[in-house]
Amino acid sequence: MDGLAKDFLERAAEYLQKDFMPKIRHCLDLLSEEEFWRCGSAAENSVGNLILHLSGNVRQWIIAGMGGAEDKRDRPREFSTRSGISKQEAMTGLERTVEEAISVLKALPVEELFSERTIQKYRKTGLGAIFHVVEHFAYHTGQIVFATKMFSQTDLKFYNL
Repeated sequence: MDGLAKDFLERAAEYLQKDFMPKIRHCLDLLSEEEFWRCGSAAENSVGNLILHLSGNVRQWIIAGMGGAEDKRDRPREFSTRSGISKQEAMTGLERTVEEAISVLKALPVEELFSERTIQKYRKTGLGAIFHVVEHFAYHTGQIVFATKMFSQTDLKFYNL
């Protein structure tokens, strides 16, 4: 079981660091500052909001929820911010957050995957919490990719088969 648990932790870190983050970085390189914060309507989130949201989610669920750090998340701010942070500042914040989360995952004792904890209002095992973060990150990475394709009218060529 330990081998499977360790493999799960390694795959989770790999998806965050080596799959999703390079895609997001590539997208941000193609977006202007204005496009980074553009929303089509009040019901939509900008790429900037999604970056702030991913940082908040990873910090709350992995760094605080799994690693024991204080949870200081301001979730409403993630969605209400409309400017004032450059795309580089936001991306640097996300990169630091993901690096910190990877450190937590690498140091996490295997038995913590099976321990229950409450994160936000949800009762989850460590396995469930980490799975949530990877799924959530993938979902919003897809939204960032879609917005970037729409704004840039470019094939991002992530998978040149």
